[in-house]
Amino acid sequence: MSGRPAGSSVEKAMGARKYIIGGNWKCNGTVADVKALVKTLNECGPIPTNTEVVVGVPFIHIPLVLSTLRSDIEVAAQNCGVNAKAGAYTGEICASQLLDLGVTWVILGHSERREGFEMAGESSDLVAKKVKIAVDAGLKVQFCIGEKKEEREAGITMKVCAEQLEAASKVLSEDDWAKTTIAYEPVWAIGTGLTATPEMAEETHKDIREWMSKNVSEAVASAIRIQYGGSMKGANAEGLLAKPNIDGGLIGGASLKPDFFNIVNAAP
Repeated sequence: MSGRPAGSSVEKAMGARKYIIGGNWKCNGTVADVKALVKTLNECGPIPTNTEVVVGVPFIHIPLVLSTLRSDIEVAAQNCGVNAKAGAYTGEICASQLLDLGVTWVILGHSERREGFEMAGESSDLVAKKVKIAVDAGLKVQFCIGEKKEEREAGITMKVCAEQLEAASKVLSEDDWAKTTIAYEPVWAIGTGLTATPEMAEETHKDIREWMSKNVSEAVASAIRIQYGGSMKGANAEGLLAKPNIDGGLIGGASLKPDFFNIVNAAP
């Protein structure tokens, strides 16, 4: 939308891939809260030129954010429907409606939606269909994958991630992957305060990239950005983002605080 306040940037050397720091506001915020958060983000200073910033906003607040947030932060929805077109889908919002509104990104496959809210969660096949519909409509996608605590303890982290990736690989072309990031979120670390060590996170990110190389293509594997989504905050972001296969973060709680910009500024 036009009329958004201008942002500002500071030069920072580009690495192999541009970092992406995504915020996920989840189901949080009154109108007053969102106005205050937008004011904070607008006053947080320049964004490094080697970093892209996106915030995932509750549906009801998207128009407000699109009209008041600084123009160098993109806006994502936190979900979209599996319906490719508008129609008789009560309660759903389709990708083309989001694009028409001015939204450029959508978060899909988040572990909370895969688990479900006192209803059936989203399967990997359903998530993959949504990703395909979203990119076909013209949206960019932060595609979430990750394992639960018991799965990590059982040593099947990559088996779980591979199953989630495989569903998407069946429906996405190489061009589609270019419009997609992979957000690896160890479910046991979301909102718990627990965080994988930089070494643990790097190991899984490296495994994901190798899976993409073997099962999609070397070119896609080299180019795709893999975000870390397990309780990243200002205090640990620098160590995580220093790792060669960690290309950013998908941030929950910290994205609602000024600390979000400590993460934005933490990329090497």
